[in-house]
Amino acid sequence: MLCKKLEEEMRIAAEARSCTGVLGIHPRARDIKIDNFSITFHGCEMLQDTKLELNCGRRYGLIGQNGCGKSTLLASLANREVPIPQHIDIFHLVREIPASDKTALQCVMEVDQERVMLETLAEELAGCGDEEAQDELMDVYDRLEELGADTAEAKAAYILHGLGFTHDMMNKKCRDFSGGWRMRIALARALFVKPHLLLLDEPTNHLDLDACVWLEEELKNYKRILVIISHSQDFMNGICTNIIHMEKCRLKYYGGNYDAFIRTRIELLENQMKQYQWEQDQIAHMKNYIARFGHGSAKLARQAQSKEKTLAKMVAGGLTEKVMKDKTLTFYFPDCGKIPPPVIMVQNVTFRYNENSNFIYKNIEFGIDLDTRLALVGPNGAGKSTLLKLLFGELVRKIIGRYGLTGKQQVSPIRQLSDGQRCRVVFASIAQQCPHMLFLDEPTNHLDMDTIDALADAINDFEGGLVLVSHDFRLISQVADDIWICEKQTVTKWGGDIIEYKNMLKQKVLKENEKRKKLM
Repeated sequence: MLCKKLEEEMRIAAEARSCTGVLGIHPRARDIKIDNFSITFHGCEMLQDTKLELNCGRRYGLIGQNGCGKSTLLASLANREVPIPQHIDIFHLVREIPASDKTALQCVMEVDQERVMLETLAEELAGCGDEEAQDELMDVYDRLEELGADTAEAKAAYILHGLGFTHDMMNKKCRDFSGGWRMRIALARALFVKPHLLLLDEPTNHLDLDACVWLEEELKNYKRILVIISHSQDFMNGICTNIIHMEKCRLKYYGGNYDAFIRTRIELLENQMKQYQWEQDQIAHMKNYIARFGHGSAKLARQAQSKEKTLAKMVAGGLTEKVMKDKTLTFYFPDCGKIPPPVIMVQNVTFRYNENSNFIYKNIEFGIDLDTRLALVGPNGAGKSTLLKLLFGELVRKIIGRYGLTGKQQVSPIRQLSDGQRCRVVFASIAQQCPHMLFLDEPTNHLDMDTIDALADAINDFEGGLVLVSHDFRLISQVADDIWICEKQTVTKWGGDIIEYKNMLKQKVLKENEKRKKLM
């Protein structure tokens, strides 16, 4: 039912989109170039007469404020609503794989349709005794060898393992997985088939830190064209060779990763501001001269006329735009007031969801105060969110309110808001309650990077305590003083910071990848 509903929403969204563009490169080229590219969505212009240029071997980070149309752009490319040559295959990761009786491993392997078709054909030809069929069978075997069919299962298992699947989970039916795990299967399918154009929209949203590190290592070696939307600056820095900035209905291109983009953009804006100020000073000087001497002596009048012509040429040639600061949302958590420690005391707590399930925690003990700044890390299923829910039940039951939307957004149905705008509504609701403790479970999902920085500033100004679950290494480094690892039915304190924890995960991933590649 959920998948059908999502498909219906995608169909409605496609009908609401209108795209135009002209192919600006040879039809057989490996690159993609669309001139005069425009997109409207529900009558609102997202892009207007801009250029889309994607070069093979490049990994692009698509950035822009929430609601500017990033996901809409990816959807229009995936649906070939602009003239993308047919020889360029496209995979768009947009939702989880539908529930079925197929195993996770089968769901990944079946995505390579050419290999599946050839394997079926080989079985049919093997049963034929005539010479012509045997010749064709040899050709099929040659093509299967080119595709690496004999290592397909090992390759699929390698990808699933990297995304957190155990051997037993790989052979588990897809319908028995949650939506988050089925999204991982969909991501594994994308990595398995390696399309010429891979479009990923927030691929880390359903991943733990271990899987995020593995995915970063995998994508940084992608050889075709990758376009990725992500709220994680750390993730983008590790992968992207180029940045596409979606701003003011245009696409602007920058070389390098996200940090390089920030440095370049700051420099460009500073130069623009200096040029704008110089032009305004020149205009003011010339206008003042014309006003003072335009009706003076013949010599002064001629000079005034000359300056008037110079001014007209400057205006006709186009003046530099004034630099306008980007609009960003400011979060604020009100002063919660002081209460004596401990705010929450956990003593000998053991928990499982029911008698038939395994224990998630056994005999855990700790205390949390108003000065706690804590990030919970660990693999999926270890109980991070469960621990938040156990703690949260001690303090808060009700969340209400609206915040952070202007103009038409205030009267728009929630379903028409972007995911990031919906997240802002939730944060405002929290702020209205003046809590003593903040329990945040993956708060950065669907937020843009500027908004995440604003959230970090608000958390750092907050006088109460914080317990955070996040796959965003940068946010954790900004707000957390301590790192606790949830695994093996207990909670243990990590001795270093989050960067050291990531480096440990990275070394672990590289060692495991080396071992598994030797078995392929």
